[in-house]
Amino acid sequence: MATENLRSPACWLPLTYAVAMSANLGQTEFAVLRQTIATRGTARMVLVPVTMVGWAALCGAILLFADVPVAALVPLVVLVAGFEAIHALHVGVERVGRYLQVYYETTPDGPLWESSVTSVGPALPGGGIDPLFTVVFIGATFINMIPVLLPSPTRLELGVLGVLHVIFVGRVVRARGAAARQRAVELESFKAVRARQLGQA
Repeated sequence: MATENLRSPACWLPLTYAVAMSANLGQTEFAVLRQTIATRGTARMVLVPVTMVGWAALCGAILLFADVPVAALVPLVVLVAGFEAIHALHVGVERVGRYLQVYYETTPDGPLWESSVTSVGPALPGGGIDPLFTVVFIGATFINMIPVLLPSPTRLELGVLGVLHVIFVGRVVRARGAAARQRAVELESFKAVRARQLGQA
């Protein structure tokens, strides 16, 4: 009687449904995460010119109308906020990419975008991209010192404002270094997590 129940199609319906749901969940997760990467990448590219235009407008207004060095902090804040937003978007995209690489790109007939792009370097020497636009932000930071210097600041004002600008430049340099290491570090981290999960299954 038990054997007959196992042979009944109705007995396998819950298992079949569970397998189908698992496959659909995986496909949906993959599609959503790929869309997340695309959306955040576009947002990052839009945010850079928006930040630079806003910074330049404020910097120009201060040069024309402000006569106190401390006013240069306003455009500096814009640079800091823009960079931190771009940095967060980039870190998130890289993390999602490593997750997809480890959890979805394990078979030759599956998606291989992340695995392929990580194994291909710049085609030409010096052809690598700067995902955080660090040169742009560091250059803008140095230019932002002009509104500090023109109104003849006191030593205290020059020292404080100069230190704040240097701190931001240091932050940008450190973020660039961390971004360069992130892909390899998080790939190994996700592989370790995946191995533990498979071992517990």
